[in-house]
Amino acid sequence: MTIPDLSAKHTDSRANGTQAAHARNPGMPLDLGWVKAARVNKSAAERRAATMGTRRSVKKDTQAAWLLRAITCIDLTTLSGDDTPSNVQRLCAKARQPVRQEMLDALGVGDLGITTGAVCVYHNRVADAVRALEGTNIPVAAVSTGFPAGLSPLKTRIEEIKASVAAGAKEIDIVISREHAINQNWQALYDEVRQFREACGDAHMKSILATGELPHLRSVMMASLVCMMAGSDFIKTSTGKEPVNATLEVSLVMLRAIRAYQERTGIKVGFKPAGGIRTAKQIMNFQILMKEELGDDWLFPDLFRVGASGLLTDIERQLSHHLTGRYAADYYMPMG
Repeated sequence: MTIPDLSAKHTDSRANGTQAAHARNPGMPLDLGWVKAARVNKSAAERRAATMGTRRSVKKDTQAAWLLRAITCIDLTTLSGDDTPSNVQRLCAKARQPVRQEMLDALGVGDLGITTGAVCVYHNRVADAVRALEGTNIPVAAVSTGFPAGLSPLKTRIEEIKASVAAGAKEIDIVISREHAINQNWQALYDEVRQFREACGDAHMKSILATGELPHLRSVMMASLVCMMAGSDFIKTSTGKEPVNATLEVSLVMLRAIRAYQERTGIKVGFKPAGGIRTAKQIMNFQILMKEELGDDWLFPDLFRVGASGLLTDIERQLSHHLTGRYAADYYMPMG
């Protein structure tokens, strides 16, 4: 069994989980008319989300292949106050070898060098992760700008981005000031995110909307458009710290914003759901949504990431079941 080439134009660099070269989003001037004209059909979005798990069925070899593809899109994450160099090193070891080699060999993909899409850590652990990933193409992503609340002074947040980039982070996950979106102060949000984008330099920027703290789906759509206009390379649902994190209905709205932005500008912006995605079934629902709404390009790590820590364990359990017909205990799939 081999991973299906979901799009023939993708190169081997995508097959093994590394990032292929992809055009940055340069952004555009803030178009308030476009933002204010945004509309969302809440009932339709909820209905679509409710049927995601029942409309399609992916089984056996195809399911295993999709789960292997999902692994290459995981931002393997640790964001705990008690993170240490040693647990970051263990996480990076798991990113290098996310599935046991004997399982990969049995699946016929042992020579593809499958890794996770990135490792995501707090700023003070960036250097540890960079050292642990030396010799690989796995980027380090740093959560920044006063994550998760985003309430530290603007100057401090900008300096934090610069420090993470200087420490070796290739991706920066910023958080927006929710106050700007709640009050619909779109100019302030645009200006803030634009400054964050400039501070990132060559590092890719993912803008976290913290959708669980926004008042309604229309505000999610509007904030998504503003962040993309300001130059976000990805838009991301959540910090993972809110009461409600990644949901399919919120993701649908954000994907529609990405599609509208591409139609208007020709620029492809990535998407990252984060928080609460713990099972193989859940991630496959997101993969199906990506394929149906945006197409095969958004099934690869340069345009799709998922923020997760426990998801990989369940994917490995499902792959083990595919090979043996029985589920292995969690302790056979340690995080590192």
